[in-house]
Amino acid sequence: MSRYFFDLHNGDGVTRDKDGLELSTRASVTREVTRILLDVVQEEIGEQSNGAVSVVVRDDKGRVVSVANLTFSNAWFDDEPGN
Repeated sequence: MSRYFFDLHNGDGVTRDKDGLELSTRASVTREVTRILLDVVQEEIGEQSNGAVSVVVRDDKGRVVSVANLTFSNAWFDDEPGN
């Protein structure tokens, strides 16, 4: 098992993970990255028309081992702004 740290990069800057999680497989790291991205989409991007967020995964030696990016774009094609 290894400790991984999940740093969030969004429109507000970088939020560094100081605690990390003990995970045993790449699949478990991917599940955690997915959970983080979904939480961010629900909390932050949902009220905006466009947004981007990244999760940078570091190992216990501080090396970047994975980067996941999510871009959200929503366009309306009607004449009613704000609905």
